[in-house]
Amino acid sequence: MKTVVVGLSGGVDSSVAAYILKNKGYNVIGLFMRNWNDESVIIDEDCPWIEDSNDALQVAEILEIPFQVIDFSKEYKERIVDYMFKEYQNGRTPNPDILCNREIKFDLFLKKAIELGADFVATGHYCRKEEITIDGNKIQRLLAGKDATKDQSYFLCQVNQYQLSKSLFPIGDMQKSEVRKLAKEIGLNTAEKKDSQGLCFIGKVKLPTFLQQFLKPKTGKVVEINAENSMYLKENISNKFEGFSYSSSIGKVVGDHNGAHYYTIGQRKGLNIGGFPLPLFIIGTNVKENIIYVGQGEDHPGLYRDGLTVSKENIHWVREDLKIDFDNPTDYNSRIRYRQKLTPCTITINEFGLKVSFQESQRGITPGQFISWYKNDELIGSGVIN
Repeated sequence: MKTVVVGLSGGVDSSVAAYILKNKGYNVIGLFMRNWNDESVIIDEDCPWIEDSNDALQVAEILEIPFQVIDFSKEYKERIVDYMFKEYQNGRTPNPDILCNREIKFDLFLKKAIELGADFVATGHYCRKEEITIDGNKIQRLLAGKDATKDQSYFLCQVNQYQLSKSLFPIGDMQKSEVRKLAKEIGLNTAEKKDSQGLCFIGKVKLPTFLQQFLKPKTGKVVEINAENSMYLKENISNKFEGFSYSSSIGKVVGDHNGAHYYTIGQRKGLNIGGFPLPLFIIGTNVKENIIYVGQGEDHPGLYRDGLTVSKENIHWVREDLKIDFDNPTDYNSRIRYRQKLTPCTITINEFGLKVSFQESQRGITPGQFISWYKNDELIGSGVIN
């Protein structure tokens, strides 16, 4: 009998994943990961990890499987939280969910599971995998989940072949509605529990609240950029706006902010500046000068870019056998954020890294975030956006 350790998060998806695996004859062990223990940043009166841990324990009792809690909080701080704050301080916007999967769930958690004698680990991700053989070599394919509205393959864009070979995704072929229905039928306590909307490591606490407790406020200017200068913007500055000196002919100061490191490209909420015909959107930040650049309206040309680049060291191939050669433009479908519709692009590799050219300009491309590229429904590779 094969043993699988399931990452029970206290949510409905991982609960049903554990049930399915037990029903298939696996020896299932439930493991809850405690990833944060600094109570000073838990603003909500509830303690998220305790509530989730209790829900996971009840699931294990209902399914009659062994259960334990493991504390990864030290590693989380070192690998994710510290990295995240460093990125924000540098005017970049990291994705903690992708980092969580790369550094914790499919690294530390996987290693712990193997120590416990597991053959596989399993999670409640809405994605699929398929093993194929090419020239005698086993290859793992990471595929999109069947529920297009819940597909989470993007969040796993940094995993590697070994990690995939040891992973199972039991609900990848199901719709979310089917998962909840099954959970209700078998009497799981998590059947109607809402999906978590907070950070992956502190549950209910929202990102702005968390950031403000670690990154000190610093008053700076908000500069509106005229839409008429969009060509100037695209030709002379990047979205980081480093070294750009604004003038009255290009933009004007329209207010103050409390720290450029709190904001990200495409953001609308949080500026608290009114009196304009159209809503203001952030089109660039300069953390060195502590300036935020904004434009009126969601169609402001400063929000759009025709392409992006990824540094050589930040390119990751899930399918290493499908790496493309230098100066060999290759067509893919790409995604720069979760739940975004896949969009056609052309990728070229050179000595400096990777260049992505989109068929249609993309809104809100953000340095520090991840781009992933696909062939049909298979995720081929990913990278950190410059």
